[in-house]
Order: sequence, then C-alpha cells, then structure tokens
Amino acid sequence: MVKKKIDNRIRVMIENGVKLGHRTMFVVVGDKGRNQVPILYDMLTKASVKARPTVLWCYKNKDEAISNHGKKRAKKIQAGKIDINESDLFDTFRVSTTIHGRYYKDTHTILGKTYGVCVLQDFEALTPNLLARTVETVEGGGLIILLLKTINSLKQLYTMSMDVHKRYRTEAHQDVTCRFNERLILSFADCSRCLLVNDDLTVLPLSSKTAEVRPVEANAIRKSSNDEMLEELKESLSDTPPAGPLVNICKTHDQAKAVAQFIDALAEKQLKPPTSLTAGRGRGKSAAMGLAISAAVAFNYVNIYITSPSPENLVTLFEFVMKGFDALEYQEHTDYTIIRSTNPDFNKAIIRINVTRNNRQTIQYISPSDAHLLNAADLLVIDEAAAIPLPLVKAMLGPYLVFMASTINGYEGTGRSLSLKLLSQIQKDNSAPPPIKLDESIRYNPADPVESWLTSLLCLDASVVANLNSGCPTPDACELYYIDRDALFSYHRAAEAFLQRVVSICVSSHYKNSPNDLQMMSDAPAHHLFCLLGPITKKDQLPEILCVIQVCLEGQISAQSVQNSLARGAKSAGDLIPWNIAEQYGDREFPKLSGARIVRIATHPNYQRMGYGKRALKLLRSYYEGNFAPLNDNPEDQEEDNGIQSIDDDEVNLLKEVIEPRKKVPTLLKRLAERRPEHLDYLGTSFGLTNDLLRFWKSQKYIPVYLSQKENDLTGEHSCIMISPISHSIEKVETNDWLNQYYVDFRRRVLKLL
Repeated sequence: MVKKKIDNRIRVMIENGVKLGHRTMFVVVGDKGRNQVPILYDMLTKASVKARPTVLWCYKNKDEAISNHGKKRAKKIQAGKIDINESDLFDTFRVSTTIHGRYYKDTHTILGKTYGVCVLQDFEALTPNLLARTVETVEGGGLIILLLKTINSLKQLYTMSMDVHKRYRTEAHQDVTCRFNERLILSFADCSRCLLVNDDLTVLPLSSKTAEVRPVEANAIRKSSNDEMLEELKESLSDTPPAGPLVNICKTHDQAKAVAQFIDALAEKQLKPPTSLTAGRGRGKSAAMGLAISAAVAFNYVNIYITSPSPENLVTLFEFVMKGFDALEYQEHTDYTIIRSTNPDFNKAIIRINVTRNNRQTIQYISPSDAHLLNAADLLVIDEAAAIPLPLVKAMLGPYLVFMASTINGYEGTGRSLSLKLLSQIQKDNSAPPPIKLDESIRYNPADPVESWLTSLLCLDASVVANLNSGCPTPDACELYYIDRDALFSYHRAAEAFLQRVVSICVSSHYKNSPNDLQMMSDAPAHHLFCLLGPITKKDQLPEILCVIQVCLEGQISAQSVQNSLARGAKSAGDLIPWNIAEQYGDREFPKLSGARIVRIATHPNYQRMGYGKRALKLLRSYYEGNFAPLNDNPEDQEEDNGIQSIDDDEVNLLKEVIEPRKKVPTLLKRLAERRPEHLDYLGTSFGLTNDLLRFWKSQKYIPVYLSQKENDLTGEHSCIMISPISHSIEKVETNDWLNQYYVDFRRRVLKLL
C-alpha cells in the first residue's frame, strides 16, 4: 500500500483550533470518506493534551460499523476473539474510541451534552435544525466532519433531493428548487475554519480562505477581557459566602454575573416581578439556575419549586444544584437526600431533594399544570419557560420570588413567544429586575468562526431588528413587492443582508420560529414572499422593510385524492386549509379550489399598529384580484433566467472546480405589475385565536370557518381558520354564498360547544 503525504494545512488547522479553543470543520467528499475519520481523529488526539475525545456519529439509517453490531465487534476484538486487521484503521479506531451513534431522529437526546468530534453522514437527511443541534455539541478545539458521497461536482448538490422535500411537495406543486443547498455549499468558502477535501484528504479549491494557513504561536494567544473580568469577579467574591464558592464554579463572566444577580435577589427577600434569564444554546443557562437554587437553600428558603416541560429537561440543572451543594460543603445522605421518579417515561429523573442540614427544606419538581400546588412556595424556578404555554406560565406567577430562564434564539426557537409577550409585560413594571442575558459560550472560546458561520447561514442572530432610518412613511405611500427567492438565496452580499432583515422581522414578530422555517422559505415550491417598502429614495442602498408576508399556495386537489384521503383518514402534507375544511364539513368540492394561505404576516416590531400590515394585506388582495396590469402580457417573457446551468459530468473535475455565487441572478424585488399572479379563489389564514387577532382579520373581511377544540401545546391558544373570497372568482362558484354557508354551520357548531 503506497503511503500518501497529507496536506500540511489539515494538521495546522486542527492544531490551531486546539490552541485557540475554536472548532474545525471538514467536509469530506467521496464514498471512502469514513476511512479518513480515524486519521483526522488521530491528528486531534496528538494536538490535544486532554483525554481522548468522545465521538458523536449521526446517521439516517442503521450503520453497522457504528451501532450495536460495531460495539459487539469492538468487544470481541478487545477480548481477542477476532484478530484485528492492522490495515483497517477503522477497526482500530472503533476499539480505542468512545463513539456514540445516534439516528438523526433521536438527536434531541444529545441536548446539553458535549463531544470532541461530531461526524454527520447521510447528507440528504440533514435539516437546518439537525445541523445546528449537532454542531453546537462540539467543544472548542473539536472537529465537525461532514461526509458526502462521491460526486463529480459540488454543484450536483444544488439539485439533490433532500428527505425533507417530501413534505414540501403538494399535488399541485411538485418541483422543488434546492436553494438552501446552494447557499450552504457557497457558505463553506466563507468559513475560515472549514476545509473541503476529497476522500484521500486532498484539499479542494473551494477552501480558498484557508489556502494560507499558518500555525498560531502559543505566546500570541492572550486571555480575553471576559476571562480577566471573570477572575476579578471570583476574587472579589471569594470571602463572601455563599456567593464566593458558587461563582467559583462558573465558566464564563456572563454566567458568573447571572449567578451573582440571582444571589442578590435571594438576599433581598423582597417580592418583585420575576427575574428573567435569556440565552442561546450552550451558554450555561441551566447551570446558572442550578447554582442559584443551591444559594436559595443556603439562604434558608424552605419551599423551592422547579417547573419545566419535563423532569428530563432538568438533568443539567439538578447536576449543578449538587455541585453547588459540594461547594457549600453539604454531604449527600447526611445533609440532603435525592428522590427520583418511578415513572418510566421520566427515565429516573430527579424530582425532589430533601435538605435537613439546618431545618427541613425541599426542592420539588412540579408539572406546569399544577399551579394550585404553589400556595406555600418561597421560590419558583421556571426552566425553559418558552416551551410552556403562556397561560400556564402566567398562572404560576404569585406572591413569591420567581426566576425564569428560556432559550430565545438558536435552533429550538420557541422562546420568541415568551420574549414577545411575557417579558415585555414584566419589563413595564418599574420595580422589575433588569433582564439577564448570557452571550458567552461554555463549550468554546469567543470569536469561534464556526459559530459565526452557523449563525449567518441559519440567521440565528436575527432577533435584533434595527430602527428604520427613513422614519415612518404613511401606509398609503408604501408599496408591496414580490421577493424573488432565487435572488434572495443566491448568497450575493446584498441578498444576504436583505435576507437577514427579512428573517429578523419574521422572528421578532412571530411566536414560533426555527431554522427549518428558513429551508421551507427557500425550497418549498408553493411558498412565496412579499414585502412592504416605503418610498425608495436612495437607489444604492438596500430598502428598509416595514412588513413581510409569506404565503403558501394551496388547493387544486383532484377528486380522487380527496376521496382516498377522506376514506383512510390521512391527510397529505401541505394544503392545510383544504384538508381541514374537507374533513370538518365533509365537502369534497372545496379542495378543488385554488387558494393562498397567509403563513405569516410580520411587521417591524417597532412600527406595529401603524397600519402597515393592513396596507400590505390590501395590496396582496388587490394583486391576486388582478388589479395590477402586467407590464408584459407574454407569460414566457416574464420568466427570468435564474442563472442555474446544467452540469455535464464529463466536463467537471472536482479538484479543479471553482464554485462562486451565480453571476446572473434575477431581480431581487419585483413590482406587482411585473409578475403575473396565480389564479386564486380565496385567501385564507390559520392562527392562534386571540381577541386582537380576530378583530384584525375580521377588519380585513376574513370569515371564520374552523376552530380547533384542542389547545396549541406552545401558546395554549385554539387554532382558527379564516377565509376571504377573491372577488373575481365568486361568479365561478356554483352558489354566491358558499362561504356564508360555511360560516352559518361554523357558528352553529361553536354555539353548541359553549
């Protein structure tokens, strides 16, 4: 076997990552890429002075080499029952390394855990949520290895069918465009800690930013200002019990400040509005709450209650309660006892700690629905408050100290409900403690390029919306534009800036968001984007967005499909309104109509209730009613070239291929008169029912036709569907009052339920 010299840049990249505490990413192209994982792992272990790092290996289908079969083989090799093949590096790697295999569908079990290496195979199964969830578990200095199958050109991934695309296809809309994949591949070139290599570790041309990688000198690495401030804070509190020992456990300055602020609130023992802690993933939020609870015990709080969607979510929190007890010199069995759940669903999670050192104190888990048990509470700690329905959170607030923690950005994304509604109400109280926010990561050092890459790719930091420089134009002066998604996701600099603005407005104005929404926005064939802009005065600047509307075309379902679905009680993906109406009213004709569901309408958070949303909806209706005459009557001439070129496999060489954003892209923003509208019979919307939203949609002449009897798990609200007919199409329906008949039936059903 001929040995090949490995490109020195690979070793230098890994060593630099270890020195800087930053992660390194490798994209390995080729069917034999798995055989290079042991080589990369070996380089990492030689560069690191720590114990051999653990490996997280994620896959779509059962992988014999990694799953139980691989574990059994490794045990037999260790026992000497199988002769190890020295030429098979993977066997050696499997025996000597702790590998945790996970199906992608089970990756929720890795939350809160830390690994040294993460291997992602089966590229077609990856989604933005999975990418963020797995990458965030890797510690500083660790490796992220993405394995791709053999391809002749990276551009082949632009048209690759992903597993998630099955959910995007509907009967009337089958053609999926992989805009997200194109943007993902192009983004690799902008990550300074990412190398693309083939399956014999030859560096590919796309890694242009890493062409000149030089070793980082150890003496050039300085302590960050945050590290210095952390040491100063620890030193200043060293003689102050219980703060000193507890703050000494903290890993970052942010976390230490949070624990100190919680301790101040506990020491005051005054009734104030809840103290809120918000953070992204991996910032040490649960650990800070756990240390605060151990401080509450030291301050003799008797009845401490903790709530979370599930006791299993509190593993890290209780772990740090115990670490806090160790720092305060509490002894298990002598000073406190731990009680675990016998419920098999909770996996023996801790549900109670009885403390008996000075007097009887309890730390008790309660379900979010058991607010009536909080009568004797001295302290209530709500972890992952954003994942609990808002009515339940509000019901738990009472005449006792309350600490709340929630993830408000990152891949879970459910925290927007909390930050939008509850936190804004809390901060209106003048006596409210200042909100605590954690920005520093626990796992890796600041300025990690992989974090910056992931944040930019998935628009995870889109929660901050800048004020408009152009002031507040009157709604009548604003115009609605169609956003071309080929241009929006083209990865050009201006398009990226505009995309971040679009996503930031969507995230800040909607209760539920996740990175998967970004892939749906880019790839789903039935989805379209519109934005409301004020008068454009400067041609060389990006326009400022007042409102964003995302619509999904629905309907046009064949009679046979309707009959088959209703007969077996299973609804196809998509087409939310047609299937719900057909199921609710047994109407097999309605799904044949063509409609558009307004998935979300998001107004700039600082300019809400000024009429911009109503103006956008009015123009959208006018557009679909055909009131904007097309400037060009020839439909074929309206189609712009999206710049995608077909690739001849014989003409492409992966080692010579140069990949860059398309030079020819369509116009990003089109006036409504520049695009022919789809023919629609109705506009519809589905939302969590509240008085304000019902009034808003009724003012836009939408009529309720469906109300879910089951509450939404996140918001505690009932889903409502409202419909408004498109005027030009009413004559084509057999009866002019088809919608009124739905409404009369709907009203009768609701009154019967009251």
